[in-house]
Amino acid sequence: MASIPLTSPPGMGKEFEIGDHVEVLCDHDHNDDRIRDWLEGVVVKKSPKKVAVQFDRNVYLTDGWMIPDRVLWCPITSKNIRRPSRRRRPSK
Repeated sequence: MASIPLTSPPGMGKEFEIGDHVEVLCDHDHNDDRIRDWLEGVVVKKSPKKVAVQFDRNVYLTDGWMIPDRVLWCPITSKNIRRPSRRRRPSK
């Protein structure tokens, strides 16, 4: 029987669904400065290996280019994407 190489054990990856709130470590605008920190966004599209996260602020690639539609694609297995660390307040 042929073995199937896996990059990670099944079930060990992060599961994100469209509409989930996530945080991404990225370059973005904050108080008229560009910083690299965690920024909360919403998953708007997903594929088996990547998720697209849309933000409400300008985000930048590591080489300095602004992303015009504010949508950043991240590998699901990246250490730069996570569930939000703080709980969101319910809207009134």
